[in-house]
Amino acid sequence: MIVSPLEPFQIVYSLFQHQFLGFLFESFVVQLDANRRLTLKYQNISSQNAAEFASGLNETDYELIKLMDSIQQDAVTRQYSNKKMLPNAFFLKVYDAKTGDKVLQNTIHQSLERKRALILEKLKGKLLFEMGNDGNPTNKRIHIEKEKATVLFHFRRNEEDTHYFPTIKHKGEKLEFQYQNAMLICSEPAWLLLKGHLYHFEKEVDGHKLKPFLNKKFIAVPRKLEEDYYKKFVTPLIESFDVYAKGFEIKTIETELKPILYFYELAGNSTTSLFGGDRELESNIGKIVFELIFDYKGYRFKADNLNPVNVQLEKYQENYTFYRVKRNLLKEEGIQISLIAQGLPLKNGKVALEKTLAFQWLSEHQTWLREEGIVIYQQGKEEKRYFVGKTHINLEIKENYDWFDINAKVTFGDFEIPFLKIRKLILSGKYEFTLPNGEIAVIPEAWFTQYGDLMHFIDEKTDAFTLKKHHLSLVQELQTGGYAQVAMSRKLEQLRDFEQIEDSQLPVHFRGELRPYQKAGFNWLMFLNQYRFGGCLADDMGLGKTVQTLALLQAQKENAEKNGETKPVSLLVMPTSLLYNWEMEANKFTPKLKILIYNKTNRIKNTAIFNYYDLVLTSYGIVRLDIEILKQFYFHYVILDESQAIKNPESAISQLVRELKSKFRLVLTGTPIENSTMDLWSQMSFVNGGLLGSQSFFQKEFLQPIEKNQDLSKLQKLQTIIKPFVLRRHKSQVAKDLPDKEEHIHYSEMSELQEKKYEEIKSHYRNQILDLIEKQGLAQSQLIVLQGLTKLRQVANHPRMIEEGYEGDSGKLRDVLHKLETALSEKHKVLIFSQFVKHLTIIRQELEKRNVRYAYLDGATKDRQEQVDLFQKNACIPVFLISLKAGGTGLNLTAADYVFLLDPWWNPAVEAQAIDRAHRIGQENKVLIYKFITKNTVEEKILLLQQGKIKLASELITTEESFVKQLTQADIERLLM
Repeated sequence: MIVSPLEPFQIVYSLFQHQFLGFLFESFVVQLDANRRLTLKYQNISSQNAAEFASGLNETDYELIKLMDSIQQDAVTRQYSNKKMLPNAFFLKVYDAKTGDKVLQNTIHQSLERKRALILEKLKGKLLFEMGNDGNPTNKRIHIEKEKATVLFHFRRNEEDTHYFPTIKHKGEKLEFQYQNAMLICSEPAWLLLKGHLYHFEKEVDGHKLKPFLNKKFIAVPRKLEEDYYKKFVTPLIESFDVYAKGFEIKTIETELKPILYFYELAGNSTTSLFGGDRELESNIGKIVFELIFDYKGYRFKADNLNPVNVQLEKYQENYTFYRVKRNLLKEEGIQISLIAQGLPLKNGKVALEKTLAFQWLSEHQTWLREEGIVIYQQGKEEKRYFVGKTHINLEIKENYDWFDINAKVTFGDFEIPFLKIRKLILSGKYEFTLPNGEIAVIPEAWFTQYGDLMHFIDEKTDAFTLKKHHLSLVQELQTGGYAQVAMSRKLEQLRDFEQIEDSQLPVHFRGELRPYQKAGFNWLMFLNQYRFGGCLADDMGLGKTVQTLALLQAQKENAEKNGETKPVSLLVMPTSLLYNWEMEANKFTPKLKILIYNKTNRIKNTAIFNYYDLVLTSYGIVRLDIEILKQFYFHYVILDESQAIKNPESAISQLVRELKSKFRLVLTGTPIENSTMDLWSQMSFVNGGLLGSQSFFQKEFLQPIEKNQDLSKLQKLQTIIKPFVLRRHKSQVAKDLPDKEEHIHYSEMSELQEKKYEEIKSHYRNQILDLIEKQGLAQSQLIVLQGLTKLRQVANHPRMIEEGYEGDSGKLRDVLHKLETALSEKHKVLIFSQFVKHLTIIRQELEKRNVRYAYLDGATKDRQEQVDLFQKNACIPVFLISLKAGGTGLNLTAADYVFLLDPWWNPAVEAQAIDRAHRIGQENKVLIYKFITKNTVEEKILLLQQGKIKLASELITTEESFVKQLTQADIERLLM
């Protein structure tokens, strides 16, 4: 080490000239003597050893050292050579006079120019020297001038030519720089080295404009070339720099600006605009383009041209005049910012919008544009002139007996347009129509959003428009949004939030008490009844939908008796397995209701018998068989329990129940949506016909946007429409007195033999599935995908489920039995659920080996209630094995406080239903839930996919088939990894 960092030292920077790379800089440290003067002891400093001299460096020094390292010939060679070469060989090859690479030379030059400019800017206040021929870095001091120099460009036109030359001033004094061995260290921007002083310039002068004059007094431009020279060279020079002219005029124009917002239509293959081709807008054909222009007394400039001065050349006879238009860029920027703030998303002064949005914006901002002095001007063919005035729709909605009356006035400027015409245009998706004066009017995009549903749902009478009262939420939404003036009774307004509905007295002969949320549900049912609305009571399993409904029916009976009306007879349709439960609950809570079980093989098929009863209980199966009989009777209520039975609108039962006649309709379900939003349409259309429009309308307007595009705004709109007629409470919200439940995921390791079997099955199906997808596409491969995934899930449980001769064990079975043994030793009762009956069979065999008694229920079980009673009432039966399909509904199993879910289901709501068998009203103990997942299998990946697929709403849940339909090829590949 030549220079000691322990002794005084100084960092210096040295300028030298490279044969090929031009002017470069290098950094050095120089030892100081006792008087702190520079000595001849120096050494190069780089990023490698800079830290050793940290005491004498600041942050700028580190930056300069790094930059200077990057411009040395070794660094340039490494960066630009595609193979390992010595710098000498690299530069001789690239800069060879005949065979050199001109493109690479230019690339290197541009990179070095950028870095030189950065270095020179950071060198201010540093010690800079000119390197000696012997390599001495402190040969000659260079003084970097702090104050910038100015350049004045001179043009002198005479009869023969125009002389052009610059003069330079620094601190008010003229610099003589011509023929003085001055050097341009950097050209972009210019840094001039003159007599040991380094100058830089105001207005970022380009060094190429000075270089010709280092050794020349002036440039002469002949008369025959002057016009072209004035246009291409002098005009931009006058825009940017100070110019002194003799022989032609330079006039400065200072005037107020006038903003103009041009618009034109992109149609056909046109790419023409006000100022030539707009190639970047070709993808927006058919839209309206807005372009902001600034006018200064007839001189117009685009908003993306940001020169503070614009120069335009005019020639009259042989005389030239340059008009310097001084622009108010600050005001121009303010105008552009204001337009963006008003919702016009300009980019570089231009934007293309959908036609409806464009004219909607113009209509909404007419007053503002006028106040701001912004002129609107249409550019284009005269034969198609667009209306750009105010558009307005005034809508009044008044409550009538069973409907709302609709009155509307639509205006486009001074023209009043029939509401019927606008409705037809909106329903057909048409935006344009011709006004009486021949102008083309464009319906605002917002009208399609704000009034689209209204246009679809209103009924067109001969002389009026009406809306069914069950479209209450639509009316409230229009009112809240300020899109309509609404006159509605305060009582009807309360349906917006059922908790504000007035209290109804419980019927006298109702036996028992309703919990607060159940009482609120009863009030809601009574309110719907008063306004002749149908409803969907969709409380969580176990919250008492049965008791709320029975209270309603008892109230209907007593009100009819009090008012001397005909006895109301209601029909309640349900799965066969629930008939007994309904009968027992009715006898308990409403003993005065006369109940007929219309489900026996020897039933009397005569509707006259119904008049002797208050409530007829029947099953979906009997409705299929006896629809011709049942539809002859006019019931007070038709109520469907477990109404997901009609979730498919194309199914026979869904269509048959619609033939039943009644004054009121009600559906009860814990899962209003299982497969898709179409489930909701089917059930809501049963209770309130027309509420969600036709099936095709619903599919286009809601189902596809929600399920395919995950459109949250459409989901919100759907929820708004159905909100008054769907009451759904979760246990976590209302059943505060329920004991806690605690869910655990237990991950099981596969046994060695099980894992081997799993990998065999996975390899087989992965190849088969991916090959089929490639040949036939994803849609045609869903059956084999479902089959393969099902096989993998079964092997993850126990390989014996697909291979009877399998003699190995299962990691999951081992863990389930261990957990079960612990629970039973602590005297707990356990529900064990599986989707697969084969899995339950394996568990049964293990229980029998261990002499553990159990109850059992699957789809083939004849007497469900017997098994339920056996488990609920017999302390010696600690385990209840239940299959998914058989145990999803109608079971009250509060004796259990442990729930085992043996295999993950595609549909999380089904798991919730299984848990609800134990965690429901009547449960006194904390419920522990264990979900068994086999690690590194499709089970684990299903859980992750569920989280990604089910985002829109907790109710939007899927069965296996619909879940598989949502899978992408990437999803399937991940499952089979």
